[in-house]
Amino acid sequence: MLRNCNDSNIFLKCTRAACGHMSRSSQKFKRSYRIDDRHNEVFPLLIRGTQNSGQINPHYQELAALLKSCAALLAINSGKTLHGYVVKHGDLSCLSVSKALLNVYAKCGALDDCKTLFGQMCYSDPVIWNIVLSGFSSSWKYNGEVMKLFHEMHVVGKAKPTSVTIAIVLPVCARIGDLDMGKSVHAYVMKSGLETDLLVGNALISMYAKSGLVSYDAYTVFENIADKDAVSWNAIIAGCSENRLIKKAYELFRWMLKGPVNLNYVTIATILPICASLDKNAYWSGREIHCYVLRRSELAADVSVCNALVSFYLLVGQIEKAESLFQRMKSRDLVSWNAIIAGYASNGEWLKALDLFYKLLSLQTMGPDSVTILSILPSCAHLKLLHVGRKIHGYVLRHPMLYESTAVGNAIVSLYVKCDKIEDALETFLMMSRRDLISWNTMLVAFSGIGYSTKFLNLLNGLLREGMIPDHITILTIIQFCSGVCRVEKVKETHSYTIKAGFLLDDIGNAILDAYAKCGNMDYAFKIFQSLSQKKNLATSNSMISAYVNCGSHDDAQMILNGMSETDLISWNLMVQAYAENGCPAEAINLFNELQAQGMKPDAMTIMSLLPVSAQISSVHLLRQCHGYVVRAFLPDVYLTGALLDMYAKCGAILYAYELFQSSLYKDLVMFTAMIGGFAMHGMGEEALRIFSHMLELGIKPDNVIITAVLSACSHAGLVNEGLKIFHTIEEVYGVKPTMEQYACVVDLLGRGHLFDIEADNIGNYVVMSNLYASEARWDGVMEVRQLMRIRDLKKPAGCSWIEVERRTNRFIVGDLSHPQRSIIYSTLSILDQQIKEPV
Repeated sequence: MLRNCNDSNIFLKCTRAACGHMSRSSQKFKRSYRIDDRHNEVFPLLIRGTQNSGQINPHYQELAALLKSCAALLAINSGKTLHGYVVKHGDLSCLSVSKALLNVYAKCGALDDCKTLFGQMCYSDPVIWNIVLSGFSSSWKYNGEVMKLFHEMHVVGKAKPTSVTIAIVLPVCARIGDLDMGKSVHAYVMKSGLETDLLVGNALISMYAKSGLVSYDAYTVFENIADKDAVSWNAIIAGCSENRLIKKAYELFRWMLKGPVNLNYVTIATILPICASLDKNAYWSGREIHCYVLRRSELAADVSVCNALVSFYLLVGQIEKAESLFQRMKSRDLVSWNAIIAGYASNGEWLKALDLFYKLLSLQTMGPDSVTILSILPSCAHLKLLHVGRKIHGYVLRHPMLYESTAVGNAIVSLYVKCDKIEDALETFLMMSRRDLISWNTMLVAFSGIGYSTKFLNLLNGLLREGMIPDHITILTIIQFCSGVCRVEKVKETHSYTIKAGFLLDDIGNAILDAYAKCGNMDYAFKIFQSLSQKKNLATSNSMISAYVNCGSHDDAQMILNGMSETDLISWNLMVQAYAENGCPAEAINLFNELQAQGMKPDAMTIMSLLPVSAQISSVHLLRQCHGYVVRAFLPDVYLTGALLDMYAKCGAILYAYELFQSSLYKDLVMFTAMIGGFAMHGMGEEALRIFSHMLELGIKPDNVIITAVLSACSHAGLVNEGLKIFHTIEEVYGVKPTMEQYACVVDLLGRGHLFDIEADNIGNYVVMSNLYASEARWDGVMEVRQLMRIRDLKKPAGCSWIEVERRTNRFIVGDLSHPQRSIIYSTLSILDQQIKEPV
């Protein structure tokens, strides 16, 4: 039988008989520090005190206090040393000592030792069972063990569950998603009269909330608690927040303020993200809470409260306030650093995030964890800082806890994919010790592009062999792959799988519709559109419009638009694009005016869709109107700026194009390509070469498109040597292989009279060859090429030019005599021709 060591007489006997007496000094410091719970100072001070007195003979009570300190400090080795002492001196039979020792093993996660010691104790004290339950409940790996122990207590009757038991078991029920078990525990609570217990009530609120039953079940339990404390309010507010009942959560918080219960640090940390999610007054709601915190010194000094405030200001875009608060914090933990780094990254302050990450690395007291790595890697990917990403990858490899994290592995794979290092991504993927569906999906997305068909299919087979069940992201990636390789039979296979697996949701249905359209099977696309009539939404109709637009059927697209009960800006943008790309400028402009008349505000995509119209009708006036709208509406889109620049050049306003280029603060490859293409179009080869050199000095790597534009500029300006020099460095310096377009530019550039093999049905090649022969006065070659064109019935499209005068576009086509002012025009041209021939 165990003895109750709390009994003073037995305690004194045990003290005298087994432990002897401690020095007065050691007793004095032990009491003072144990009362203050300063566990980190109890143990070393006791050791020093006993070393001075020359002996260590603690009482049972003092042994229990030492073990309590070991548990608080997670000092498992010291606990095991004391365990040996207890066994050696036969003190394990003391209930307080054995409980304290069991608690050490439970708190330190030494669950095998905990279970072994528990098996040796064999008594019905519920406190002992609760200690063991608490230890096993700390890890999701032992959910089954927790439920088994509770069954032995409750059903077998080995010990009577208490309110603490219920508070331990209910979170496990929520964690494993066993709502029925949670309700059974609730039933036991009601039968045993524990429903009035505050601890139990709070645990029930959390259990129902985490199970998604917050509106009725959790709230009913909350309402039935007579004396609610801060934990009760925190549980129901957090429950509403977790279930996206943001307004209800904030309303409960306002009620809490009116009652007698004071807010604690958990309340603040819970409510601030809710404030950030409010539709209106998000910032000011959070500011009010900040003011409340400042009036409560204990809250203002709490690091978790400061962390929550920093996160709040970053969530609402108040970066400067978050920075200021972070800098003023007297103490920072890793959560503080993670909050500010993640906040910078989410607000696009990539360089600031990296700067703070380096500062964190320089600290001696702490280092990055998985949350830090997950926060900083997107910054490296966005800035294309592959060398920094590789260093972080090296850091991860040197730290097993990070290396074994699947989430960290996924983030590194994603980094390499976004930096176009697909082979590195695959190597990292294969090295991962544990891969989840996100891992597989990331690699599938990487291989879904053109050129990786075999690897994509092998990877997909590997996913299925591993027993992974595809989710909607997997299906969307497969559909994207099928449409990219134009394999309609694969689209049909995927379509069949989605029907069998019940995946034919809105986004997947729209993707399948789009895939059929891209594979040229508009009949199947329209059937999908009709089959989704029950679930048809705005996105479905827009997908069908997009399908018709991409295949050039603007009439069918207009039919879908006319049949829509509801439209959005995407619908109208697609139609403007359809008419603009199919040579219907008047209709595109009319639609643009109509969408504004309906109260819609054009966005960057609208302007991008309309810009080709200005080139089609050579209207600098329309182009300048679009440019003015972009400035007034503050649409700082680099692609839009590049498109404007390109259109200015095509409309003949090369000076406007150059001014726009010079005024742009951020110049990327798109901007340089547009400017060089504009100079090439106007025969300004030297200017194009100067822009190209400037781009290379900035460290921007050229692609095939811009190299083709430079070669074209050299060709138009007759810069043979410069063009050849660039052509010969394409593969050696820039690491890309020359394209057919670039070879054609060189052919046009050289004009040395060599006979080249040409495609039999490509009229452009015949024209180039004819021009080459003509430039060398090889008229026999010109006649030979033209004879071939007649034999093969190839005709060059009639040349066309136009000019805008007083906002009216005048077209001139070769052989066309229909212009109303043709007499004046031809008379003027004749005069100009004579003046050109006159000697100067």
